Amino acid sequence: MSETPHHRASDGTVPPADVTDPLLWRLAYDVASAHEPDENGRCRNLLCADQPSPCTPLVNAERALGLSRGAAPAQSPAEQTPEPLALPAQPVPAQRGGADREAA
Repeated sequence: MSETPHHRASDGTVPPADVTDPLLWRLAYDVASAHEPDENGRCRNLLCADQPSPCTPLVNAERALGLSRGAAPAQSPAEQTPEPLALPAQPVPAQRGGADREAA
Protein backbone atom coordinates (compact mmCIF):
# COMPACT_ATOMS: atom_id res chain seq x y z
CA MET A 1 0.00 0.00 0.00
CA SER A 2 1.04 3.54 -0.55
CA GLU A 3 2.48 5.37 2.41
CA THR A 4 1.46 8.73 0.93
CA PRO A 5 -1.42 10.27 2.86
CA HIS A 6 -4.29 11.41 0.69
CA HIS A 7 -6.25 14.45 1.76
CA ARG A 8 -9.74 14.69 0.34
CA ALA A 9 -11.97 17.75 0.51
CA SER A 10 -14.67 15.65 2.17
CA ASP A 11 -12.38 14.56 5.03
CA GLY A 12 -13.78 16.05 8.22
CA THR A 13 -16.83 17.41 6.37
CA VAL A 14 -20.20 16.30 7.69
CA PRO A 15 -22.72 15.54 4.94
CA PRO A 16 -26.02 17.44 5.15
CA ALA A 17 -28.76 15.77 7.18
CA ASP A 18 -30.86 14.94 4.10
CA VAL A 19 -28.13 12.89 2.39
CA THR A 20 -29.38 9.39 1.65
CA ASP A 21 -26.15 8.13 0.01
CA PRO A 22 -23.13 9.37 2.00
CA LEU A 23 -20.56 7.61 -0.20
CA LEU A 24 -21.94 9.19 -3.39
CA TRP A 25 -22.11 12.57 -1.63
CA ARG A 26 -18.47 12.37 -0.50
CA LEU A 27 -17.21 11.32 -3.92
CA ALA A 28 -19.21 14.04 -5.67
CA TYR A 29 -18.07 16.62 -3.11
CA ASP A 30 -14.43 15.70 -3.73
CA VAL A 31 -14.83 15.94 -7.52
CA ALA A 32 -16.69 19.25 -7.28
CA SER A 33 -13.97 20.65 -5.01
CA ALA A 34 -11.24 19.53 -7.42
CA HIS A 35 -12.97 21.24 -10.36
CA GLU A 36 -13.83 24.62 -8.84
CA PRO A 37 -13.36 27.51 -11.26
CA ASP A 38 -10.43 29.87 -10.86
CA GLU A 39 -10.66 33.66 -10.78
CA ASN A 40 -10.94 33.71 -14.60
CA GLY A 41 -13.89 31.30 -14.67
CA ARG A 42 -11.83 28.37 -15.97
CA CYS A 43 -11.52 24.93 -14.39
CA ARG A 44 -8.41 24.82 -12.24
CA ASN A 45 -8.02 21.03 -12.50
CA LEU A 46 -5.11 20.00 -14.71
CA LEU A 47 -7.13 17.19 -16.29
CA CYS A 48 -9.55 19.70 -17.80
CA ALA A 49 -6.80 21.61 -19.59
CA ASP A 50 -8.11 25.10 -18.75
CA GLN A 51 -11.69 24.44 -19.96
CA PRO A 52 -14.34 27.04 -19.18
CA SER A 53 -16.32 26.31 -16.04
CA PRO A 54 -18.50 24.43 -15.49
CA CYS A 55 -16.51 21.55 -16.94
CA THR A 56 -18.11 18.17 -17.51
CA PRO A 57 -16.78 16.63 -14.25
CA LEU A 58 -18.18 19.58 -12.26
CA VAL A 59 -21.59 19.28 -13.93
CA ASN A 60 -21.67 15.54 -13.20
CA ALA A 61 -20.50 16.08 -9.61
CA GLU A 62 -23.23 18.66 -8.99
CA ARG A 63 -25.80 16.24 -10.39
CA ALA A 64 -24.46 13.46 -8.15
CA LEU A 65 -24.64 15.76 -5.13
CA GLY A 66 -28.33 16.26 -5.84
CA LEU A 67 -28.93 12.55 -6.39
CA SER A 68 -27.17 11.71 -3.13
CA ARG A 69 -29.76 13.85 -1.37
CA GLY A 70 -32.67 12.08 -3.04
CA ALA A 71 -33.26 14.78 -5.67
CA ALA A 72 -35.16 13.72 -8.76
CA PRO A 73 -33.01 13.50 -11.89
CA ALA A 74 -33.16 16.53 -14.16
CA GLN A 75 -33.76 14.35 -17.22
CA SER A 76 -36.80 12.30 -18.09
CA PRO A 77 -36.42 8.52 -17.71
CA ALA A 78 -36.34 8.11 -21.49
CA GLU A 79 -33.33 10.42 -21.70
CA GLN A 80 -31.50 8.58 -18.92
CA THR A 81 -31.79 5.11 -20.45
CA PRO A 82 -29.04 4.62 -22.98
CA GLU A 83 -29.88 3.15 -26.35
CA PRO A 84 -29.16 -0.58 -26.46
CA LEU A 85 -25.99 -1.39 -28.31
CA ALA A 86 -26.53 -2.79 -31.76
CA LEU A 87 -24.94 -6.21 -31.91
CA PRO A 88 -23.03 -7.09 -35.06
CA ALA A 89 -24.73 -9.54 -37.38
CA GLN A 90 -23.75 -13.12 -36.61
CA PRO A 91 -21.75 -14.70 -39.43
CA VAL A 92 -23.41 -17.71 -41.01
CA PRO A 93 -21.27 -20.77 -40.24
CA ALA A 94 -19.88 -22.59 -43.24
CA GLN A 95 -21.63 -25.87 -43.89
CA ARG A 96 -19.55 -29.01 -43.81
CA GLY A 97 -19.50 -31.03 -46.95
CA GLY A 98 -20.85 -28.09 -48.96
CA ALA A 99 -20.57 -27.48 -52.69
CA ASP A 100 -16.83 -28.27 -52.78
CA ARG A 101 -17.46 -31.88 -51.71
CA GLU A 102 -20.35 -32.41 -54.06
CA ALA A 103 -18.24 -31.31 -57.06
CA ALA A 104 -15.53 -33.88 -56.29
